[in-house]
Amino acid sequence: MEKRKVTVLKKYLKLNRKHIAYVQFLIESYEGLATVTTVDKNAAIIKLSIMPDFVSDIDLILDDLRKELDFTVERSLP
Repeated sequence: MEKRKVTVLKKYLKLNRKHIAYVQFLIESYEGLATVTTVDKNAAIIKLSIMPDFVSDIDLILDDLRKELDFTVERSLP
């Protein structure tokens, strides 16, 4: 049986430190769409590891989240 390699898309968010746990809880509550890792808690940078089939879903969630939180999205770390 041949294993298929899955490429996970990574997005980095820079946000207010006090919102890290909230965003992590919100994203991970959508089971299987993405995982959230804190890259730098002092700089308030988190990484979203997104399954390829769910990129558009995550983009919709982030668009809605922008209505309540201020953050920036980067494709990679500076």
